[in-house]
Amino acid sequence: MDTVQLKIKHRPFCFSVKGHVKMLRLALTAASMTFFIIAQAPEPYIVITGFEVTVIFFFIILYILRLDRLMKWLFWPLLDIINSLVTTVFMLIVAVLALIPETTTLTVVGGLF
Repeated sequence: MDTVQLKIKHRPFCFSVKGHVKMLRLALTAASMTFFIIAQAPEPYIVITGFEVTVIFFFIILYILRLDRLMKWLFWPLLDIINSLVTTVFMLIVAVLALIPETTTLTVVGGLF
């Protein structure tokens, strides 16, 4: 019984629900940035999505290397929530701006991701 609990407790980040959600978030944001680049959208759209891709990637690397276990002085769940809220606000602004009628189809698709 103890070995089952140990395996669940020490599951690698890539196979956890949190890991799957972060990787899905990274894939969607990278897809959005790709559409913006292909559509030659205004630079702020590309810069904001590129910044979000970088931040999400660093969070994934941080959790894969288990650095959250070494730096106990940070409350990681709160940091994740703040990061998600800031990302949501930035991406909502980009999505609304991308839906302005003068944009191309790929810019609209990038804004919807």
